[in-house]
This record gives sequence, structure tokens and C-alpha cells, in this order.
Amino acid sequence: MDIFSLNLRHLRAAAEIERLGSISAAAQAVSLTQPAVTQALSRLEGQLGVALFDRQPIGMAPTGAAQVLAPRVRRALHQIGSPRVTMAEVRAFIALADAGSYVGASIITGLSQSSLHRAVRDLSVALRRNLVERRGRGLALTEAGRRTARGFRLARAELEAGLSEVGRLEGREAGRVAIGAMPLSRARLLPGAVMALHRQWPDATIEIVEGSHAELLEPLRDGALDLMIGALREVAPADLVQAPLLKDRPVVVARAGHPLAGREPTTDDLTRFPWAIAARGTPLRRLWLRMFDEAGLAPPPVPVECGSVMTIRQILMESDFLTLLAVDQIAVELEAGWLVRLCDAPAQMMRTIGFTTRADWRPTALQRAMLGLLEEQASVE
Repeated sequence: MDIFSLNLRHLRAAAEIERLGSISAAAQAVSLTQPAVTQALSRLEGQLGVALFDRQPIGMAPTGAAQVLAPRVRRALHQIGSPRVTMAEVRAFIALADAGSYVGASIITGLSQSSLHRAVRDLSVALRRNLVERRGRGLALTEAGRRTARGFRLARAELEAGLSEVGRLEGREAGRVAIGAMPLSRARLLPGAVMALHRQWPDATIEIVEGSHAELLEPLRDGALDLMIGALREVAPADLVQAPLLKDRPVVVARAGHPLAGREPTTDDLTRFPWAIAARGTPLRRLWLRMFDEAGLAPPPVPVECGSVMTIRQILMESDFLTLLAVDQIAVELEAGWLVRLCDAPAQMMRTIGFTTRADWRPTALQRAMLGLLEEQASVE
């Protein structure tokens, strides 16, 4: 079900009924008449295809569906930040923020540009803040606009989670989990967990977005991703939470037939060849620098900075370049004899692989299952 077909006032009314226990109290809380709240609830239940309340002489008793949906609605409304905002405005502004133009937003939504202009203008008035500004022939979000877009995206994620939880109560085991996959998660850890989840939840949608930590961080904060898997940072930002899964010790890798192949090279030997390695500031690059620093040596040249294993593999196969990678990332190449493992990185170069989530994230049952399966998969790695 498309959340944008729902009415925010109807959702708010249902959440207030669940909180207060009666239509009359909810009507006062949302500044509507009792008949209007009754009508709103009836329409919402019709859209959801489920009863949210049992009508009783002493009040409205929430069903299981209301009990899982109402907290999500309250969290979504908190992110939206104003009872004056409509769902049409939320949809229009997310589309504008995603596309960067009214033309692109029109393509995403199928709405006319004039409708989108009007919705964004009304939203600015409702929130009493300037959300977009002209820059030359284009437009950009203001700082307030960027905060608003993030809040709306997180609200969308909460409502989608709420609908997923309602569906599960009704026997519809569908749902969605969106995972940001950094390089170290893609070899065995993530694929094994994903296949296990698919066997348990065959109707669920599992979305995997590949990228670096920097590329995945903002989508995670926006709610487009539920979790991010890969090498953990030494200190997590205040709005994020990290959880370890396993330890990884990288190895020095070269092509078959490399001058250093067939013997245990010293750290000094490793300085005599060019390297292809991850960019500055990444955990792997810091480990690489530490390897030479602790040996009292200047690091060798890095003509190629790259985080793509596929690209590095090809560079190594056609040159005397070296790199530092996890064994799992090149297991096929090692087995085929295209690449060889020269030596392990020093034992103190171990890095922690785990997942990162938003600090205030409340996973659905499907998403909790994904976390559990990642932990199970990590335990057998």
C-alpha cells in the first residue's frame, strides 16, 4: 500500500483514539468534531482493510493493528513537526528534494509542475520557513529545507514500517529491509544472511545498496536505508549506533607470478612496489599506514586510490601492484590462481566488521530478523 494515499489527519485521529481511549477525547485533541473523527477512522480502516478498534460501551479498545500502528504514526508526526502539513505536501517535497527540480519531481510523482509548486509553497507557509532558493537557473534546498526533507523521509520510513507490522498481524509476511553494503560485507556475510532471510520471509523485499561509508551515511540518516554493514568506525557519530559482528585480518595480495610471490616478504619488501588501496580516511587505509609506521618505514606510493575490489583485482592481474584486502573478498580469485596471498597484515591490524543503525531506529519484525541472521552468519565465518 502506498503511504501517500493516506491522510495525515486521519492517522493522527486514530493515534489519538488509541492514546486517549475515546472518539470524543480524540476529537478534542485534533480539533475536529466527533462525526468527523468517526468518519476519518472509518475511511482509514477501509483503506487498511483492518479494524483498528473494538467499539465498546466504555470506549474504544485498540486492536493489535492499532497498537503497532499508533506508535509509528506518532513518531512520523513528530518528524513532520506540524499538524498543518498534508500528505500531499510531504509527497511533493520529498520528490523535489530527491529530484532537485520540479521537472524531475513531476516525473517521479506523475503530478503537474504547477501542483508541485503549489504544494511546496503551501508547505512553506504552513511551516513558516523558506524551504527552497533559486541558484542561477536551478534551485536548492535551504538549510531548513534539508532538515525538513530528512524529517519527511524518516516519517515515510516510520509509516511504511507501521503498515508492514499491520500486514504481518493480518498474515501478510511482506515487508522491506534496506541495507547499505560496504565492501567487507559483500563476500559471504551479507549474501548468507540475505538468503536465510528470504527462506524465512519469501514475500519480503530486500534492497541492497552498495557504496562506501561516506556514500551510505546520509541515506541511512534519511531513513532510505535501515542499516549499514561493513568496517566500523572507531567512534560512531552521536546519532548512530554501531554493533560488532566479527573481526577481520586483512592480507597482502598480488598477482600470480609477482616478484614477491612464493616467499614471505618483509614489510620493507612491500615498500618497493606501488599500491592500489582504499582512499585516505577509510579504516583500511589507516591500517595500511599503521603497518608501515610501526615498522619504522615510509609508506610506499599509492598511484591508485580505489575501494572497488573488481577494479583492484584487474589492476593487480595486469601489473606488479599490491593491495590489502580481506580473504573473503578475493576467495574466487585465489582459488582460480589469478591472485596470491603474500602475507597476513600484522595481528594488531585486525578490524571490526559490524552494522550501523540510527540511534532512534525501531526495527520491524523483518528487520530484527535480518539483524539476528547477520549475527548467526558472523558466528560461523
